[in-house]
Amino acid sequence: QVQLVESGGGLVQPGGSLRLSCAASRSIFSIYSMGWYRQAPGKQRELVAAITTGSSTNYSDSVKGRFYISRDNAKNIMYLQMNSLKPEDTAVYYCNANRGHPIRLEYWGQGTQVTVSS
Repeated sequence: QVQLVESGGGLVQPGGSLRLSCAASRSIFSIYSMGWYRQAPGKQRELVAAITTGSSTNYSDSVKGRFYISRDNAKNIMYLQMNSLKPEDTAVYYCNANRGHPIRLEYWGQGTQVTVSS
């Protein structure tokens, strides 16, 4: 079992920055790919950024150049640095961990609210 706990959300003005954190209950980054998803009211959950076990990263077009995903393997923490925030970034942000081998497993955090408003 893996427990994921997000933190760092809140209310910020357009153009501001926030850093989200996702703490894992044990060392998993060597075998789990990690990602940040978000879900706005009335919309489907979408992938924001992902980082693989090989440390390659992927970003949605809407956040490229503004958001940065990283992880600290020693501390079992993944981060999402969010800069130049826009009102359309408002959503609940979720931490995800998944692996395909040897057993398919997936875990989700409880989510943290990010609201961008003037």
